Amino acid sequence: MYFSTLLITAALARFGLAQRWYTLQDDYSSSNFFNMFNFQTENDPTGGYVNYVDQGTAQNSGMISVQSSGQVYIGVDHTNTASGRGRNSVRLESKHTYTHALVVLSLAHMPGGICGTWPAFWMFGPQWPASGEIDIIEGVNNANTNSMTGHTTPGCSATYPASAFTGAELSSNCDTAVNNNQGCSTVDPDSRSYGAGFNAQGGGVYAMEWTTYYIQVFFWPAGAAPADAFSDNPEPWTWGEPAFLLQGGCDIDAHFANHQIVFDNTFCGSWAGAAWGGSCAAQYGGSCNAFVQENPGAFADSYWLVNSLKVYSMQGSFKRDVDKGGLEGREAAAEAEAEAAFGYQGPPRNITKEEGAPARRRRHLGEHLRGVKA
Repeated sequence: MYFSTLLITAALARFGLAQRWYTLQDDYSSSNFFNMFNFQTENDPTGGYVNYVDQGTAQNSGMISVQSSGQVYIGVDHTNTASGRGRNSVRLESKHTYTHALVVLSLAHMPGGICGTWPAFWMFGPQWPASGEIDIIEGVNNANTNSMTGHTTPGCSATYPASAFTGAELSSNCDTAVNNNQGCSTVDPDSRSYGAGFNAQGGGVYAMEWTTYYIQVFFWPAGAAPADAFSDNPEPWTWGEPAFLLQGGCDIDAHFANHQIVFDNTFCGSWAGAAWGGSCAAQYGGSCNAFVQENPGAFADSYWLVNSLKVYSMQGSFKRDVDKGGLEGREAAAEAEAEAAFGYQGPPRNITKEEGAPARRRRHLGEHLRGVKA
C-alpha cells in the first residue's frame, strides 16, 4: 500500500517522530574552538609522564593551531627531549558542562597507536567518580581498536543483551572500585576505529548519545556517517546499533551529571605505563617513561585533527516526556495507531519495554513509518 508524503509527515508528527528532538546547543567551530576550553596545567591525575602546558605556551610552540583548511590541530612536543614532569602536551576541558547530550565529533586524524601514548576524548563530572565518566575514544600504546567505557560509583552496570550493540564487552560493572577501575568497557572490533587504521582511511565520526535511559556510542569510518549526523535535526534512533551501550542495570541520572568534554594526550601512567611490558617493551626495551623522554620524533604523529565538534540538546515535548518518564506510554499509543493506519506489526520480540529499550522501540517505529513509499 502506498501513502502520500503529506500523510506520512502528518503521521510522524502525530506520533511525535517529526519534531525536532535535538537542536544544536554548542558548535565548537574552528574560529572559537580554543576559547571554549580551559587548558588544564595541573599534574596528570593518571600519573602520566606529561607536562600539560597553558594556551600561550601551546600556541607559541606549535602544539595547537587552526589550519588553513579550518581543521583544528592539537598535538604534543615532538622536537625536544622531555624533562621535569614529562613530555609537553595539552589537556583541554570544556568551559560548558552537560547533563544529557548528543555529542558528535568528526576527526581527520587521532593520536593513537603509538607506544607510550594514552590519548582520550572523554567526559567527566565533578567529584570523580560521583558524577561519572564516559570514555568515547581511548586506547594505549600500539592498540588498534577503540575502548569505550563508563566509570561510576557502585550500583551501575551495563546489563543489556550483547546483540544490542556491535562492540565486544570486556566488563559490565562500571564501579571504579571493581576490577582495578576497568569500568563497564566495550572494545570496537573494527580496526578502523582507532589509531593507525583510523588515520589510514581518512579518519571518521564518533557520536555519543546520553539520555535518562541509556548512554550509547556510535562510530563510522570517514564517509560512512549518516547524512543527518551533523544536521540541524539529527535522528540517532535511525542510526542502527551502537558500538557501545550502557543500559539496564544503571540509574543513569544518579551516576552521570554535569560533564565537561575533554581532549588529552598523556604518556605512560597507570594504564599505558603498566601495559608497557608487552610488544612495546619487546620493540623498544627499557621503560615507558625513558622511551617517551628520549624519543621526541616518535610522537610527530601523535595529534588530533578535528573537522568539527557539535553538542546537541533535547528540546520540546520529547525532553518533557523523557524527564517525566512518560515516553513509553506515548510510544505504545503511537504503535497502536501505526498498526491500524500503516500495518505496523510492533517491534521485534527482543525489543520490549521490560528490557528498558525506549530508544530501540522508537527507532523501529520511525524506520517503519519512514519506509512507507510516497
